[in-house]
Amino acid sequence: MTNRKLIFLSLLTSFGIILGLFESQIPLPVAIPGARLGLSNIVVLVTIISIGYKEGLIVALLKTVILVLVSGQVTAFFYSFAGALLSCFSMILSHKFLSKYLSLVGISEIGSFFHNLGQILVASLMLKSLTIMTYLPLLVIIGIFTGYFVGISAIFMEKHLNKIKFKVV
Repeated sequence: MTNRKLIFLSLLTSFGIILGLFESQIPLPVAIPGARLGLSNIVVLVTIISIGYKEGLIVALLKTVILVLVSGQVTAFFYSFAGALLSCFSMILSHKFLSKYLSLVGISEIGSFFHNLGQILVASLMLKSLTIMTYLPLLVIIGIFTGYFVGISAIFMEKHLNKIKFKVV
């Protein structure tokens, strides 16, 4: 890995952490436990499309681990980690196999769904109850809006990176 690539990945991870911390300070209009805007997922999607799949996964996992340590929300680690892992894998697979048919908004929507699914699955395992699955439709509805915003933001960033002819290699 080149120094340029390592520095850029570090900056992206840092940016994801900052967005995650910023996002945790934004009050949602409706108090829904576990619902967030997912702003830091913009960084993960941009990493996947501009640098590579492995690097996107690295940024997603580092961002999640460091954000939990910095925010002090250690109990949220398993939820965040499972959501980030499933979301990242689903966006990677969508980009690899469905990018002919889907825009970045569609790929982001898939990532949003799997992020919510991962969190609900972990909650179901921790609570030893499947009734928490009834919460999934509400999170998915919210995820439609947040996934759309993440996708639009990633499109904007991709256009900007292309405009400046950005290359990591």
